[in-house]
Amino acid sequence: MGSKVHSRVEFENTFKGTGKCDNGHTVPIGSGGAAPYDLLTMALSSCLYSTFLDIMAKKKIEFSGAEIDVSGEKRDEVPTTLKYCKVTARVRNVASNSRAGVEKSFELATKYCSVYQTLSKVSQMDWEVIFE
Repeated sequence: MGSKVHSRVEFENTFKGTGKCDNGHTVPIGSGGAAPYDLLTMALSSCLYSTFLDIMAKKKIEFSGAEIDVSGEKRDEVPTTLKYCKVTARVRNVASNSRAGVEKSFELATKYCSVYQTLSKVSQMDWEVIFE
Protein backbone atom coordinates (compact mmCIF):
# COMPACT_ATOMS: atom_id res chain seq x y z
CA MET A 1 0.00 0.00 0.00
CA GLY A 2 1.33 3.44 -0.93
CA SER A 3 1.68 6.40 1.37
CA LYS A 4 -1.46 8.42 2.01
CA VAL A 5 -1.90 12.09 1.18
CA HIS A 6 -4.53 14.49 2.46
CA SER A 7 -5.51 18.13 2.30
CA ARG A 8 -8.68 20.11 2.86
CA VAL A 9 -10.03 23.27 1.23
CA GLU A 10 -12.69 25.33 2.97
CA PHE A 11 -14.66 27.56 0.58
CA GLU A 12 -16.92 30.53 1.08
CA ASN A 13 -20.07 30.69 -1.05
CA THR A 14 -17.87 32.08 -3.87
CA PHE A 15 -14.72 30.71 -5.45
CA LYS A 16 -12.59 31.81 -2.55
CA GLY A 17 -11.11 29.40 -0.09
CA THR A 18 -8.18 28.30 1.98
CA GLY A 19 -6.29 25.07 1.36
CA LYS A 20 -5.04 23.43 4.53
CA CYS A 21 -2.35 20.79 4.79
CA ASP A 22 -2.12 18.35 7.67
CA ASN A 23 1.15 20.03 8.71
CA GLY A 24 -0.70 23.32 9.31
CA HIS A 25 0.33 25.22 6.18
CA THR A 26 -2.37 27.16 4.36
CA VAL A 27 -2.73 28.42 0.80
CA PRO A 28 -5.29 30.98 -0.43
CA ILE A 29 -7.23 29.52 -3.34
CA GLY A 30 -9.57 31.09 -5.90
CA SER A 31 -10.47 34.78 -5.97
CA GLY A 32 -7.46 36.59 -4.54
CA GLY A 33 -5.44 33.39 -4.40
CA ALA A 34 -4.05 30.56 -6.49
CA ALA A 35 -6.13 29.10 -9.33
CA PRO A 36 -6.27 25.32 -9.87
CA TYR A 37 -3.62 25.26 -12.61
CA ASP A 38 -1.39 27.54 -10.52
CA LEU A 39 -1.48 24.90 -7.80
CA LEU A 40 -0.84 22.12 -10.33
CA THR A 41 2.21 23.82 -11.83
CA MET A 42 3.57 24.64 -8.37
CA ALA A 43 3.08 20.99 -7.36
CA LEU A 44 5.07 19.96 -10.44
CA SER A 45 7.88 22.42 -9.60
CA SER A 46 8.12 21.35 -5.98
CA CYS A 47 8.06 17.62 -6.78
CA LEU A 48 10.70 18.01 -9.50
CA TYR A 49 12.95 20.12 -7.28
CA SER A 50 12.69 17.73 -4.33
CA THR A 51 13.60 14.80 -6.59
CA PHE A 52 16.39 16.81 -8.24
CA LEU A 53 17.85 17.72 -4.82
CA ASP A 54 18.00 14.06 -3.79
CA ILE A 55 19.78 13.08 -7.01
CA MET A 56 22.23 16.00 -6.80
CA ALA A 57 23.09 15.07 -3.20
CA LYS A 58 23.79 11.47 -4.20
CA LYS A 59 26.03 12.67 -7.03
CA LYS A 60 27.67 15.23 -4.71
CA ILE A 61 27.19 18.04 -7.22
CA GLU A 62 27.19 21.47 -5.61
CA PHE A 63 25.05 24.46 -6.62
CA SER A 64 23.55 27.41 -4.79
CA GLY A 65 19.89 27.07 -5.78
CA ALA A 66 17.46 26.93 -8.64
CA GLU A 67 14.32 28.47 -10.06
CA ILE A 68 11.83 26.27 -11.84
CA ASP A 69 9.46 27.89 -14.30
CA VAL A 70 6.50 25.91 -15.63
CA SER A 71 4.36 27.06 -18.53
CA GLY A 72 1.75 25.20 -20.45
CA GLU A 73 -1.21 25.19 -22.75
CA LYS A 74 -4.58 23.70 -21.92
CA ARG A 75 -6.82 21.98 -24.43
CA ASP A 76 -9.89 23.87 -25.65
CA GLU A 77 -12.19 20.88 -25.28
CA VAL A 78 -13.65 19.91 -21.90
CA PRO A 79 -12.09 18.61 -19.77
CA THR A 80 -9.37 21.18 -20.44
CA THR A 81 -6.43 18.96 -19.53
CA LEU A 82 -2.92 20.08 -20.30
CA LYS A 83 -1.93 19.75 -23.93
CA TYR A 84 1.66 20.94 -23.54
CA CYS A 85 3.90 21.66 -20.57
CA LYS A 86 7.41 23.18 -20.57
CA VAL A 87 9.67 23.12 -17.51
CA THR A 88 12.67 25.43 -17.41
CA ALA A 89 15.14 24.98 -14.55
CA ARG A 90 17.60 27.80 -13.93
CA VAL A 91 20.37 26.37 -11.79
CA ARG A 92 22.75 28.78 -10.07
CA ASN A 93 26.47 28.57 -9.46
CA VAL A 94 27.39 25.22 -10.96
CA ALA A 95 31.02 24.47 -11.81
CA SER A 96 31.42 24.19 -15.58
CA ASN A 97 32.76 20.64 -15.25
CA SER A 98 29.53 19.61 -13.43
CA ARG A 99 27.02 20.89 -15.96
CA ALA A 100 26.55 17.57 -17.75
CA GLY A 101 25.91 15.92 -14.37
CA VAL A 102 23.31 18.57 -13.52
CA GLU A 103 21.48 18.00 -16.80
CA LYS A 104 21.52 14.23 -16.26
CA SER A 105 20.27 14.75 -12.69
CA PHE A 106 17.35 16.84 -13.95
CA GLU A 107 16.56 14.25 -16.61
CA LEU A 108 16.45 11.59 -13.87
CA ALA A 109 14.26 13.88 -11.77
CA THR A 110 11.69 13.97 -14.60
CA LYS A 111 11.79 10.17 -14.67
CA TYR A 112 11.25 9.74 -10.92
CA CYS A 113 9.01 12.74 -10.09
CA SER A 114 5.51 11.34 -9.61
CA VAL A 115 3.76 14.60 -10.53
CA TYR A 116 5.78 14.92 -13.77
CA GLN A 117 4.96 11.33 -14.65
CA THR A 118 1.26 11.84 -13.86
CA LEU A 119 1.05 14.91 -16.09
CA SER A 120 2.98 13.18 -18.87
CA LYS A 121 0.01 10.82 -19.29
CA VAL A 122 -2.12 13.68 -20.66
CA SER A 123 0.41 16.27 -21.84
CA GLN A 124 3.45 16.59 -24.06
CA MET A 125 6.24 17.40 -21.60
CA ASP A 126 9.47 19.25 -22.42
CA TRP A 127 12.22 20.51 -20.15
CA GLU A 128 15.48 22.41 -20.26
CA VAL A 129 18.22 23.41 -17.85
CA ILE A 130 19.76 26.88 -17.99
CA PHE A 131 22.90 27.69 -16.02
CA GLU A 132 23.19 31.03 -14.25
